[in-house]
Amino acid sequence: MATDPRFATVVVIGAGQAGLSSAFHLQRLGFASALDNSDGDRTFVVVDGNAAPGGAWQHRWDSLTMNTVNGIFDLPGMEKPPIDDSEPSRDAVPRYFAAYENAFDLPILRPVHVSSVHEAEASPDAELIVDTDAGAWRTRAVINATGTWDNPLVPQYPGADSFLGRQLHTSEYVSLDEFAGQRVAVVGGGISAIQHIEEISRVATTLWYTRRDPVWIDGKFEAETNGRATIAAVTADVEAGRPSGSISSYTGIPWTPYALKAKARGALERRPMFTAIEPRGVREADGSLTTVDVILWATGFRPALRHLGPLRLRNELGGITMRGTRVKDEPRVHLVGFGPSQSTVGANRAGRHAATQIMRMLEGDERDNRRHRGDATAISA
Repeated sequence: MATDPRFATVVVIGAGQAGLSSAFHLQRLGFASALDNSDGDRTFVVVDGNAAPGGAWQHRWDSLTMNTVNGIFDLPGMEKPPIDDSEPSRDAVPRYFAAYENAFDLPILRPVHVSSVHEAEASPDAELIVDTDAGAWRTRAVINATGTWDNPLVPQYPGADSFLGRQLHTSEYVSLDEFAGQRVAVVGGGISAIQHIEEISRVATTLWYTRRDPVWIDGKFEAETNGRATIAAVTADVEAGRPSGSISSYTGIPWTPYALKAKARGALERRPMFTAIEPRGVREADGSLTTVDVILWATGFRPALRHLGPLRLRNELGGITMRGTRVKDEPRVHLVGFGPSQSTVGANRAGRHAATQIMRMLEGDERDNRRHRGDATAISA
């Protein structure tokens, strides 16, 4: 027999950078753990699909070191400890996240997978139900921080099912060793594609395919100048309800040390996107056949929002219209680590904004309830 849903004023879904920032700011605003105080006026819980702390970082490939990643900003309230630049990010970042969770005693349940979020039937408080494989939660607001790692994008290409070699996505990449001596087609125009090409070209023949010419950035990416312009561009898209792309699609690709190494090795000779996949290779734009053993799809990710489907948040453009972190037409739902808050510094700010806006929403509801009770008292008198 199914048990009744537990209650938390706010349910945070996901415990990566954005989810941990949200939890910190909820706690700072006086929200208590729903695990210890289920009857409190202000409670929250975090449900995370991973078995351990670290968000998507624990799934990155071994060679993605702290020196290679594009900056990890401190979580709010706790600086990162000194980290060796040569340490794999899949080890260093989860260790930091675990220490953070312990330091603030955050109410995190894992591994818990959310299947759907939908409106509660006949709820006088306009509650939502968060269904999970560990039971359901009733809640007044949801902060969704599920990121993109669980929703890799693999384009559909003619003949893909006929290919006799191996196909894999960035999310499945482990190390360059598995490609030694092979011919590898790397598809994608983002940072991950460049990282893969630089590595794999050391031990294999790489062929690089993109839909359009990459836009390269001369010099170092400056967060204060380039970052503000990028955030403004992404914000304009999500506030207009347009689907937003990856951060690199707005910024271009910087000439990092690993990109310069790949260029020096002659590995960054971009080819137009092939037109079809055949059993032993790809059909080039000019009609010729190029044999390859592997196709590596470094084609990015999309927000992992399938569980929010019952709320019908998407518009006719396929996007979700936002106002800050709040879904424009669904004030009970905030998306963090989404759109302009995909970066780690953006995720920190989004967590604070979402927690503050939810507090204001709850306070507004309480004022309305008091006013309505006062009106009812006056009428009865």
